[in-house]
Amino acid sequence: MKKNRNFRRMMGYVKPYWGSVVANFILNIFSVIFSLLSFTMIVPFLNLLFNPPQEVMPLPEFGLDVKSIEGILDHYLSFLILTKGPNSALLFICCLVVAAFFLRNLTTYMGQYYIANVRVNPIRDLRNDLYHKILILPLAFYSKHKKGDIIARVTTDLYEIEVSVMNYIDVFIKNPITIIGYFLYMLFVSWQLTVFVLVVLPIAGLVIGAIGKSLKKDSKEAQWRLGGIISTLEESISGLRIIKAFNAIGYSKRAFNEQNDKYARLLRFVSRKRELSSPMSEFLSAAVICVVLWFGGRLILGGAGVGLDAASFIAYVAVFSQIISPVKAISQGYYNVQKGLAAVDRVFEVLDAEEVIVEKENPVSISDFKDEIKYDNVTFGYGNGDVLKDINLTIKKGKMIALVGESGGGKSTMADLLPRFYDVCDGSVTVDGIDIREYRISDLRGMMGIVTQESILFNDTVFNNIAFGMESASMEDVIAAAKVANAHEFIMNLENGYDTVIGDRGMTLSGGQRQRISIARAVLKNPPVLILDEATAALDTESERLVQDALAKVMSNRTSIVIAHRLSTIQNADEIVVLVKGQIVERGTHTELLAKGGVYRHLTQMQSIGGV
Repeated sequence: MKKNRNFRRMMGYVKPYWGSVVANFILNIFSVIFSLLSFTMIVPFLNLLFNPPQEVMPLPEFGLDVKSIEGILDHYLSFLILTKGPNSALLFICCLVVAAFFLRNLTTYMGQYYIANVRVNPIRDLRNDLYHKILILPLAFYSKHKKGDIIARVTTDLYEIEVSVMNYIDVFIKNPITIIGYFLYMLFVSWQLTVFVLVVLPIAGLVIGAIGKSLKKDSKEAQWRLGGIISTLEESISGLRIIKAFNAIGYSKRAFNEQNDKYARLLRFVSRKRELSSPMSEFLSAAVICVVLWFGGRLILGGAGVGLDAASFIAYVAVFSQIISPVKAISQGYYNVQKGLAAVDRVFEVLDAEEVIVEKENPVSISDFKDEIKYDNVTFGYGNGDVLKDINLTIKKGKMIALVGESGGGKSTMADLLPRFYDVCDGSVTVDGIDIREYRISDLRGMMGIVTQESILFNDTVFNNIAFGMESASMEDVIAAAKVANAHEFIMNLENGYDTVIGDRGMTLSGGQRQRISIARAVLKNPPVLILDEATAALDTESERLVQDALAKVMSNRTSIVIAHRLSTIQNADEIVVLVKGQIVERGTHTELLAKGGVYRHLTQMQSIGGV
């Protein structure tokens, strides 16, 4: 049921290109007509060679049936033979055959020309929808799914749909038209022989179709294993420094080889099963043709074939031999669709994933932060226990609030609730007295700048990384932001300055340089609220000094939420909030918390911060 539903949904992507489907349908009808015309030329050709007419054949009334068309051809050919000679008639027949083949191939090509829209454009639209879905899915989704598997769904699974399911559209349109047209011709020539064919041919089709029943299951497993391989590859490239440092090259190689071997074995099995259709259909086709030759020959020899002479029977067999190819194509299309539907299911699993973070209808617009941010009895959990419990905190405009505590205490999660990367399970987060779930998401996030411990940069130029998401930014704006972030000097020393491509994740830069570009990006955005998630935790002393100086400029007269392990960086905060196991246990200024002699004082002693 789900398989059929997803297939119908896949076909929904074809609807905008229905005009191309109709054009392909019409052109395929003409292709079949011209194809039949080329084959019917066999009858007058053979009659001309072995049974030339002695008089002009009578001209029958025009009709849309084989006998009428053959009678008209016989009339004009007999007239041509008796007036111009048999050589002229032979030349005329050959010219008709050439014209018929030309028109058949022209209409076939034009049909393929239009069906290309149907093969390619729906996949493009589906890929766009899939990428958009990936962008809007909550971060929690990616904690449960491997990145490599998601990448496989956008790449290999969509390719599988393109080469199998979308190609089936052409098979579904063209081949039934061909089969129906050829069968109508065969029925007009000899209904007895055609009835016999209708009994024999489906038996062969059932035998061929029986092999493909298990292909979907096997193909889905193969695609799942390919997703695992891509995920392992992505993790290995990202963690190559650790793999080398821990001499784990051999271990990683064995693990990858094992995955690759399992995938290859399964792929061989699927490939062999799919390829079995070709030799089996060839054998069954030859067997069916021989049976038809035997049965038709008995009709002619026994005088039971009404209206069926030797020339018509040869034309009949020629047409029937051509009907085998579209029948075979349909059976192979069945194999491909079974294989492709596994990919369709995997793609729609992502498209159907729950968004969780949903914008309300008619959301409230917000363009400025005026008063305060408030966490009111906030509780949040990922599904296996609460990460935050009964959090109450008010952040006034222009204040710097620091979140400190042990790892896993909920600091980053608390900050992630503000831009709605997650939604609270209980309680509320408000901005200027309105629940953030009432705001337009793009407006809410537009008020915030985020600098994280891991600098998120892209394989692009320095300019585009700083101006990311701000299409109207000028070079002057970018340079001004870089100067505030203490980044302008080192950028100008790069090979191409602001036009230098910095590599995947900015790997051509040092950690401090990457972080200062991230800060420049936040400066250019000029947000009223700044979230700094351990922005200096991974830096050396010199880089930290430069970044701290840049952050001090950025945070001036701006509301800031700072998450820090290095407590030396937040001593000047307006309020320090200490989190332990998802609960606020202490709050106050640096001096006030030291005087309390609690958790914060213990943390400062561990880091040997002065003033204790």
